[in-house]
Amino acid sequence: MKGWAILAVAVLLGSHWAAYQHGRSVERANAGQASAQRDSGDRLAEVIGERSARQEEHRSADAQQEARVKAHEERTIADAGAADANAAGQRLRDEASKLAATVSCPSTDTAAVSRGQAATRAAMVLSDLLDRSVATNRELAQAYDRARIAGKQCEQEYEALLGRK
Repeated sequence: MKGWAILAVAVLLGSHWAAYQHGRSVERANAGQASAQRDSGDRLAEVIGERSARQEEHRSADAQQEARVKAHEERTIADAGAADANAAGQRLRDEASKLAATVSCPSTDTAAVSRGQAATRAAMVLSDLLDRSVATNRELAQAYDRARIAGKQCEQEYEALLGRK
């Protein structure tokens, strides 16, 4: 009977050992499945995050490009306005030169000739002052337009980077 008892104890121990090993394998399988689900969820979140980041980059790049195009259009309009102002200034200078040329009149009266020469000099000085003033105003207007357009473009690109637009 001792042999049967040892055999029974051995079978009992073997069955407990097998049940223990089975429990461990089930636990490992469950842990592996949970780990795979977690990894899958992490990868999905990463892919979604990358896609969102790419979409944000594209949106930002598109908004910046739009700001550049708009600034280019505004510079073109400002340049056309400057060309119009230059043409108007040239017409004004031509008229001033004509005025300076017509002020002097030939005469036999020395007092009239003297007054005509003084008037001619004054008209020439005024014409020169007008010419300088127009040139300075043109430069200032162009600098202002360029600075204003560049500032607006910078602001729009910054707003696009922040995603406010």
